[in-house]
Amino acid sequence: MKKEVPLGSSCVDLIQPIFIPVMGFNSYSNLFFILLMLCCYLLEVGVALDTITSSHFMKDPETLISKDGNFTLGFFSPENSTNRYVGIWWKSQSTVIWVANRNQPLNGSSGVVAISEDGNLVVLNGQNRVIWSSNVSTTTSNTSSQFSDNGKLVLMESTKGIILWDSFQQPSDTILPGMKLSCNKRTGEKVKITSWKSPSNPSIGSFYYSIERLNLPEIFIWNESRPYWRSGPWNGGVFIGVQWMVTSAYITSFRGGDDGKENIEFYYTIPNELLFYIYSLNSQGQTQLKYWNDETKEMQVRWTSLQSECDVYGVCGAFANCDSKSSPICSCLKGFEPRNKWEWNRQNWTSGCVRRTPLQCERVKDQNTSVDRKEDGFWKLQMVKVPDFAEGSTVTQDICRSQCLENCSCVAYSHDAAIGCMSWTGNLLDIQHFYDGGVDLYVRLAHTEFDMLGRGKKNKAFMLCNKVEISDGLTSNNVIGEISQVKLQELLLFNLEKLVVATNNFHSSNKLGQGGFGPVYKGKLQDGQEIAVKRLSRESGQGLQEFMNEVGVISKLQHRNLVRLLGCCIDGDEKMLIYEYMPNKSLDAFVFDPSKNELLDWKKRFRIIEGIARGMLYLHRDSRLKIVHRDLKASNILLDEELNPKISDFGMARIFGGTEDQANTNRVVGTYGYMSPEYAMQGLFSEKSDVFSFGVLILEIVSGKRNSSFYDNEHAHLLGFAWIQWREGNILSLIDTGIYDPSHHNHILRCIHIGLLCVQEHAVDRPTMAVVISMLNSEIAYLPPPSQPAFILRQNMLSSESSKESHQLCSINTVSITDMNGR
Repeated sequence: MKKEVPLGSSCVDLIQPIFIPVMGFNSYSNLFFILLMLCCYLLEVGVALDTITSSHFMKDPETLISKDGNFTLGFFSPENSTNRYVGIWWKSQSTVIWVANRNQPLNGSSGVVAISEDGNLVVLNGQNRVIWSSNVSTTTSNTSSQFSDNGKLVLMESTKGIILWDSFQQPSDTILPGMKLSCNKRTGEKVKITSWKSPSNPSIGSFYYSIERLNLPEIFIWNESRPYWRSGPWNGGVFIGVQWMVTSAYITSFRGGDDGKENIEFYYTIPNELLFYIYSLNSQGQTQLKYWNDETKEMQVRWTSLQSECDVYGVCGAFANCDSKSSPICSCLKGFEPRNKWEWNRQNWTSGCVRRTPLQCERVKDQNTSVDRKEDGFWKLQMVKVPDFAEGSTVTQDICRSQCLENCSCVAYSHDAAIGCMSWTGNLLDIQHFYDGGVDLYVRLAHTEFDMLGRGKKNKAFMLCNKVEISDGLTSNNVIGEISQVKLQELLLFNLEKLVVATNNFHSSNKLGQGGFGPVYKGKLQDGQEIAVKRLSRESGQGLQEFMNEVGVISKLQHRNLVRLLGCCIDGDEKMLIYEYMPNKSLDAFVFDPSKNELLDWKKRFRIIEGIARGMLYLHRDSRLKIVHRDLKASNILLDEELNPKISDFGMARIFGGTEDQANTNRVVGTYGYMSPEYAMQGLFSEKSDVFSFGVLILEIVSGKRNSSFYDNEHAHLLGFAWIQWREGNILSLIDTGIYDPSHHNHILRCIHIGLLCVQEHAVDRPTMAVVISMLNSEIAYLPPPSQPAFILRQNMLSSESSKESHQLCSINTVSITDMNGR
């Protein structure tokens, strides 16, 4: 008679009754039995490691572990709770990323995870009652559940391997790399991330987030049926309403949009495979980006969706702007006033603002009258999170403006290089001022509002129609790759006479420095605003192209670590750029000046290093345009009143196409001592060329010494000296004595290590700026050993090469100049 084998019976269970009677027969029998038992055990462990089948179930407290050992499927109890749940966690039970029986907890430790008779994956309680099921219709019971290395639990048909269900389709409160957040355009069905009810209760809470606004997709966090936070529209690279995302997209790279079928979907990947990041929604409605810290063995929060009260959806009401650094945080837009002034003054802003003067096309007029009907205009609100309910189209900015002006219902428009035209016909809701990133919003106002703001007064907030464009005739290949596609819309034009007055006729006492294409002067406008005026030298043979290049590049950039362009002046032969004024001038004035470098302690220097790195990452990866600076050096790093660094001088910058990552030129531009070897010798440049320059900057900031003017008995430059000291274990001799503190020893050495990695001879060996920032933040614990740096002992070769080309352009560390002969 055939004996029935109980569900879950093991190899050991089956052989034990056979061999027990002969135990003790002889030593060989004992040895044979032990070996057979060991083989059975190893076989079972191998089969059951990451798979549940109809013959193998999982009982509490058993677990399944992924092949890489990072993910575990098992039973757990949340903190301060005795209920049992089946979940998946990363490394530790404190990092649960998925829960099966969220709303049906187990009482006690009698739970089982198994394959049911109908082929579903189920959780059973102590009475063998199903409390959770994958709930798919199957035609076979021959299924198995596989736990994959990316944290996904799948149910598949065992014979053909067809996936019937997976946990990524039914997420809990966490998005993992590769998990798709989607919305079906036809049915409206969505994959939602839902919060826990509380830290000790995984049942579905009040908050969830999902994809909304399918014309211009956004991510929304909802508090039940009320919007709580939104990401702003997707531009193909980032969500433009997430300020942090613009500056830190190196951490997680988002992908997605229309899948070409009937879904809108988004997912993210982690560029640095050594790190693990997750996005989770907590019980308070905060989306948090967390990463695993190998040193503390726990998840740490890197970013949260609500940084301030301004991040709460519509906190200021309609037609109002929220600025987290202002007091109060809410203010009506220009041309608008509080709907309820009494409530507004009590800081209850929910009623918002209303228009003060009707728009021209809203006024009912007799067509036969001679009443002056001046056209409405647009007030420019810079660097903002655009309002909700945008309508999108792919027209140019000129057409976008015209269409809005011709439509009486249109109250504002905006234009993003990747998205195109955005316009609004209803209330402008959920506007927020950004200090990094953001988009310019043009709010429609009646013409009389501009009169009220003051005729003839310089006001950088609004312009009616002034435009500066770079024509195709100024965009030869040796200027920038795709600048012919870039239009400088509504850039503020400064009057030459006003600049003459502001700079005291460009008096030498107001001269801040000398750049490669002309001097820079300090100026003060009539309204008291201080500015920096870069005046293009008339003798500069290539000056016009570099001028247009700098205008074209920097007018499209907005980042806290980039100097801000206020406008320009073109009057006959005079061409000037007007920047925000930096009271502490440039980095070289501090680091290389013995009387000032003591003002920069190590914490300040590291903050400067980190700020430069973030600015460079923005140029390379996170801005609307992919840009290689090509002249990164200490004199091009300006310092604001709080010594925050701002990268300047984009006259030599190069815009790259979407798929372009390297270019070649026979017109080498830059600064000896900061130029990478492949660029200086072959004219090859890429973002790794900027990484080299950044590495030189790190070593200069740490040492307080210039690279090109550093001399000792054996070394003609700083890189060679740093390498020898590193190799001989005498790196303390490189550190500026004014900043050394034993408590910062390891941190300073780590920065030197990163600097040496950046200046390695071969570009492929150098890290990207994304990796550099992870290294600086110690998110990458292990740093590879650096190889010998490029010593740039090729200056004689450079001189002879440059003398052959009369158009070669270069600069020195303290002053950028146009030089017809090499040095």
